[in-house]
Amino acid sequence: MIRDPNNESAAPHRYDAVSRLFHWLVLALLIVEFSIAWTMPEVHKDTRPDGLIAWHLFVGTLILATVVLRMLWRAFNPAPPDVPMPHWQAFAAKAIHKLLYAVLVVLPLMGWANASSRGWDVKLLGFIPLPALSPRGSDWGHELGDVHQAVAIGLLVIVGLHVAAAIYHQWVMRDDLLQRMLPPKS
Repeated sequence: MIRDPNNESAAPHRYDAVSRLFHWLVLALLIVEFSIAWTMPEVHKDTRPDGLIAWHLFVGTLILATVVLRMLWRAFNPAPPDVPMPHWQAFAAKAIHKLLYAVLVVLPLMGWANASSRGWDVKLLGFIPLPALSPRGSDWGHELGDVHQAVAIGLLVIVGLHVAAAIYHQWVMRDDLLQRMLPPKS
């Protein structure tokens, strides 16, 4: 349990402000990215990376950069102590978090490799050129496009499990677990 939700320094179980910012920024970027993905045209052999496809590439590289920065931050700023919970819940929470991090890195890399195989330039923030991850015309690069879509659906399932667990802890367990990722009340 969090000792005092109004006092950041007295709440050893609360994530620091930078970690919370990264968490909610990744969520916001994922909402934007999935909105773009569901509305952009299908990608075919001669599709050009214009319009929504260009935005999808832009946001995808932004997600990758944000997740990498988040992981670097986490390496030097460990998570707060775990809230007491049954062993199986602690195991499931750690597994879901590791899976989330892995998918949030692998999914943009697959999209990037697929874009590279199509000869599309991939740029971080829209202007920093990134190297191709697969040769132009690469069969495996093209195949990654299909895998990319399947893994994206898997990401939605994982995020759904993460949200369901947070809701369960907030309204069933009433253990204030959700407060770890929320700013202190003023």
